[in-house]
Amino acid sequence: MRSFLLNIYIDADACPVKGEVYRVAERYGLDVIVVANSRMHVPGKAWITLEVVEDGLNVADDWIVDHLEPDDIVITADIPLASRCLKRGAHVLGSKGKPFTEANIGGAVATRDLLTGLRSAGEITGGPKALTRKDRSLFLQQLDQIVQAIRRKHNGSPAAEKEAL
Repeated sequence: MRSFLLNIYIDADACPVKGEVYRVAERYGLDVIVVANSRMHVPGKAWITLEVVEDGLNVADDWIVDHLEPDDIVITADIPLASRCLKRGAHVLGSKGKPFTEANIGGAVATRDLLTGLRSAGEITGGPKALTRKDRSLFLQQLDQIVQAIRRKHNGSPAAEKEAL
């Protein structure tokens, strides 16, 4: 059994809440791994790592799934990735603040498949609505709640446990 070390993985190529993740991670002393298919700017902090993977279908997703541990947190809007991460015991949060759980992932997959079909038939055009201030606030609140729940589960702060190693 590994020592408890909580990481936050960001599926970063289209993630609009990286700044919010950095704020929460800094507050709790957590490491952040930003996974992308191309180089991007990340703050020059020792606890933030940029992992650039090859281009290709699901390469970033596969990297995240291969590296995460139970109770890590994954930030993504990618529903198939969310499902894979949940199966590995991770906590998954969408960029609009909606947690993906075992209870709701089936419905999310079904809705995604339905919308994909409607888009391919030309019934739906355009992308998702822009992120609002309310969405960002909900995201911050949900991420904080997830971190707090994991800390309670492990009876201590991740930062204190890292220092003890």
